[in-house]
Amino acid sequence: MMWIDTCICLPLTLLMIYCVCCVVRRSPVPVIYYTNLLLSNLIQICIMIVWILRISSSIPAVIHISCVMASLYFRMCIALERYLYITYPLLDCLRQTRSSVLVCVLVWAFCIVSVPLALVLHELGRLVIYAALPGPLFMFCLARTFRALPAATSVPTEEKRRSLGILILLFFYYFLLIVPTIISRYIFIIFSLLSPFVDLILFLFMRKGRIDKLLTCLCSADGRADHQCD
Repeated sequence: MMWIDTCICLPLTLLMIYCVCCVVRRSPVPVIYYTNLLLSNLIQICIMIVWILRISSSIPAVIHISCVMASLYFRMCIALERYLYITYPLLDCLRQTRSSVLVCVLVWAFCIVSVPLALVLHELGRLVIYAALPGPLFMFCLARTFRALPAATSVPTEEKRRSLGILILLFFYYFLLIVPTIISRYIFIIFSLLSPFVDLILFLFMRKGRIDKLLTCLCSADGRADHQCD
C-alpha cells in the first residue's frame, strides 16, 4: 500500500499542486488552503519513502503525525470557507489572501509545536482531542449550508452544488476515516495511506467540469435537494 501511495499519489500530488494554481484560481474556491493541504500530503508521502527505505528514526514519525494533523485542520478550513461562502457571501475574511496566509501559518505553527510536544510528554490524549475538535465543525458547516442553500440567491447554482459536494465529502471522510482512527490507533496507518486519494477526489469537486454533471444528477434525484440546489 505504501508503494501505491508513493508511485501514484506522489506524481499526482505534484501535478495537483501545479494545476491548483492554474485551474482552481479562476473560480471562487479556497486555493491557499487546498495548496497547503497538498503540501502536507506531499510531506507525508516523502516520509513514507523514508519508511520504505527502512531508515530507523523517530523524527520522521513525528513529522508525519504533525502533517496528518495539519492536513486535517486544512480540510476544516476548506469546510469553514465553503460554509461562509454560501451563508455569508459578503463576508470574505477567509477568502482574502492576507487572512488566508495568516490562517495557514497559524495551522502549521499549531501542529509543529503541539504534536511533537504531546509526543515528547507522552500525552497522547492531547492528540485525540486535537483530532476530535474539527468533528463538530464539519457537522455544523454541512447542516447550516444545506439549510442556507435556498436563501443564497446571490451564489450561482453550480457553486452551491459544488460547495455542498465538498462539504459532504469532507464530512464522510472525517466520520468514516478519522473517527475510527481516534477510537483505535492501530488503523492510523490505513487512514494516512487513504488520505492522499481522498484529497485528489476533493480536487475534482473544487474545479468546474464533469463533476458538475454528477452533482446535478444527484440534486435532481431528490426533489428536496433539487429545490435547495436551485
